[in-house]
Amino acid sequence: MLLAMPQPASSLPEMYWQRSFPGRPDQAGQVRSFLRVLLPAHPGLDDVLLAVAELVVNAIKHSRSGEPGGIFRVAIVLDSDGIAVSVTDQGGPGRPTGRAPGGLAESGRGLALVTALSARWSWSGTDQSRTVTVCFSAGGQ
Repeated sequence: MLLAMPQPASSLPEMYWQRSFPGRPDQAGQVRSFLRVLLPAHPGLDDVLLAVAELVVNAIKHSRSGEPGGIFRVAIVLDSDGIAVSVTDQGGPGRPTGRAPGGLAESGRGLALVTALSARWSWSGTDQSRTVTVCFSAGGQ
């Protein structure tokens, strides 16, 4: 007689990585390298790299992570449904929005780009710490 193996109460991610980075502009390239090593075969890797680079720039530019001594954290979850990448900063004023500015504004379109590249994105947090998560399906976007 074969006994059935108990199933876990919740499904766990297949893979999870996390790393902290100094809050400096040159770290956007380090984050992209980190992702390239971890996700080399993902069909939507270019979209993931571009979207996450935008989140990193936002963390450095719009939060205390970009101040001297600041840091931000990148966490990646890879499972059969796809990829979720979270960037957690040290908080600051304002709230992330996906609305692009009108006219000829030179900035403010980053999260609109993230919206276009990803399956979805969301954020949570306070003025002390914010996490923005972007999700991509297993087949890309």
